[in-house]
Amino acid sequence: MKIDLTDTTAGEINKALVKGRRAIGTPAVGMVLTLVIVTDEENAYDALKAANDASREHPSRTLVVVKRVSRTPRGRTSSRLDAEVRVGADAGTGETIVLRLYGEVVDHADSVVLPLLLPDAPVVVWWPVNAPPDPARDPLGALAQRRVTDTYAAEQPVRELTSRAEAYTPGDTDLSWTRITPWRSMLAAALDQVDCAVRAVEVEGEESNPSCELLAMWLADRLDVPVKRSLSAGPGLTAVRMETSRGPVVLDRADGSLATLSIEGQPARAVALKRRDTAELIAEELRRLDPDDTYASALRYGVERLDTGSASRPGPESGEQSAAAGAAAVPQPEEEAAKAPAKTATTRKARKAPAKKATAE
Repeated sequence: MKIDLTDTTAGEINKALVKGRRAIGTPAVGMVLTLVIVTDEENAYDALKAANDASREHPSRTLVVVKRVSRTPRGRTSSRLDAEVRVGADAGTGETIVLRLYGEVVDHADSVVLPLLLPDAPVVVWWPVNAPPDPARDPLGALAQRRVTDTYAAEQPVRELTSRAEAYTPGDTDLSWTRITPWRSMLAAALDQVDCAVRAVEVEGEESNPSCELLAMWLADRLDVPVKRSLSAGPGLTAVRMETSRGPVVLDRADGSLATLSIEGQPARAVALKRRDTAELIAEELRRLDPDDTYASALRYGVERLDTGSASRPGPESGEQSAAAGAAAVPQPEEEAAKAPAKTATTRKARKAPAKKATAE
């Protein structure tokens, strides 16, 4: 069931929620948290779909805050709040309220959201794109116990990790960190099978993927060994190689779904390590609402401390450029013929001159 409200207020939205619950025959509220999604119109559909899928595991009231910034002076001064209330099958297993803010009310989104929060229930704020520099100091972020961002959606994802480390507050988390949970579990289980000391690690993945850097920082922070960050064509993370006192331990995923775990002295085995969609990532983040100390420790390790030099591998384009440069450096037969007389004359002159003078020339 959908109820559209134009130029409305938070009080009218609450009345529409009660009316909708009664209309579908479920007046009781059985939700465990409030999920606030702050996004733009372009990404609202995908974010809401992921939240509805995650609500099957975590029934919640979902508030989608869409800030509509007008380009005309009149539109920037006139304030309006439009809402779309969804209950029943149109809202997953919870309730959904899409809030579209116009004019001056855009700068006071927290005043609109606050009356719509579930009483005595935790609040999670998620920015799919355009996250604030300091989520904890954002007016909407200040209402939440948990703040979810995604550095992969930033213009410079790897550099964004440094900003996240500087502004970190307990309760902050990142979907780029959530994406590597299966990798961390698999690597920890692999090291539990072998009594060894890790000497060096190499993390391989596509360029500008913050999950690769986060995994490398986590390994460096936990193992206290040098970690090399190398590049590949992807998708995402492709391999982790650990040099140990008992031989190499390698977790290789070339196709983005099935990985191969190789441990010295044991047969190689295939393990499922598929790339997960956003709904699975959000569902995992909603399972815990306490601060993630492991993420904080890895984030504060620092991207600049990783070894990104000789470990990087050129992609197809750089390989073609190297081949072209090598071909250009090889002299053509005509050029060799033209340069040959000059080279011969120089050689003869050097033979006739004294050794000392030839050296000076």
